[in-house]
Amino acid sequence: MRTPDTAFDIRAPEFWSRPAVDGELRRVYDICSGCRRCLPLCPSFRYLMTSLDREDVDCHAEALPADAVGRVVDLCYQCKLCFNHCPYTPPHRWAVDFPRLMLRARAVEAHERGRLTPRDRVLGNADLVGRLGSAMAPVSNWLRSLRAHRAFLEKVLGVDRTRNLPGFARPTFSRWLAREAAGEAAVPVPTDRVALFATCQVEYHSPATGRAAVRVLRRNGVDVSLPSQRCCGMPYLDGGGIEEARRQIDDNVRTLGPEARAGREIVVLGPTCSYAMKQEWPWLATDRGTAWLVAERTRDLFEYLAALHAAGRLDTTFPVNPGRVAYQLPCHLRAQNMGTKSADVLRLTGADVTVIERCSGVDGTWGFKREFYPLSMKVAEPLFRDVRDARPDHVATDCPLAGLQIVQGTGLQPRHPVQILAEAYGLRAD
Repeated sequence: MRTPDTAFDIRAPEFWSRPAVDGELRRVYDICSGCRRCLPLCPSFRYLMTSLDREDVDCHAEALPADAVGRVVDLCYQCKLCFNHCPYTPPHRWAVDFPRLMLRARAVEAHERGRLTPRDRVLGNADLVGRLGSAMAPVSNWLRSLRAHRAFLEKVLGVDRTRNLPGFARPTFSRWLAREAAGEAAVPVPTDRVALFATCQVEYHSPATGRAAVRVLRRNGVDVSLPSQRCCGMPYLDGGGIEEARRQIDDNVRTLGPEARAGREIVVLGPTCSYAMKQEWPWLATDRGTAWLVAERTRDLFEYLAALHAAGRLDTTFPVNPGRVAYQLPCHLRAQNMGTKSADVLRLTGADVTVIERCSGVDGTWGFKREFYPLSMKVAEPLFRDVRDARPDHVATDCPLAGLQIVQGTGLQPRHPVQILAEAYGLRAD
């Protein structure tokens, strides 16, 4: 986990200074100009290098027009891969942290306006959208299929009318766990105890992932709790809403802190949330000590299952072979430097797993926005090609937004790897 540089102390007035952030952007752009290692990663770097190579700029970041400086920020969709790719991150004296600098620039822009845009406020409040959509299901799912409704969303919120949107589930995952899972076979003598961080996507949109995770964990003697929790904060950060995200983070730290102190590992069902909990919470939380403790106890689901296997405690009796699996490795897992844990565990079932390390180009709210949707699909074209070429029996990804993108680009419906693992155990994966 990285320690925040002084340039990212949100309590310092300089953090919120437009001249200060502009100077930091140009300083970092100048370093990137001389390195160019991240050029193949994303549209931000391609645009930056093209702008720097203009004759009137001549590779001098100080000469970049203000609109070009801001366009680089707009094109960043927070895949986080450049941080691990960069040779100049802290503790190097140049202290380059490109993804966090992009967040800072968006936060300063929102701070200067005095508010988030209506679109970023709605897209950032995943809890509210999820609660309303789930409460209104199936009507909400019918509405999202109507052309008139999609045209309205595009006009009012700038959500591209052709972007497929996640459906809403009823009941939610937490309601299922409270009402139905209690009647299923409990773990008589648990060998481990975890607290689940379900994520908004699992809670409101894909509770089948949560049900499969609970059944797989219980199969392996793990006692599962579900503490009170809110969104991880990343959707608000995408739009520059640091204070909004911070309130969510503080609430989560208050409820997860006691679980961590009690010795439970915090197992997360989505890679964006596990990344945020490990990297962004200690930066932004009011109670940084507890946030660090929570971060140190946080594990992505398959990171945790792989550790069980390494300790000789994972049940490897699999009556069902899943066959050929095309597995997309999400950027936010790659950014956590944990290898290919999901693929490694799936291979224990006898599955033939093809790992596809291609970005989906959605990453949070960016790929939903009208002005970025076509570019989002272009970024994902290599992913679509590799998924089709694999000719799989199953498509898998830990990232629900990558799943949306894969459906949009290929027509194939991915599932979370834990659903495939549950079926390999012979468990219900509905």
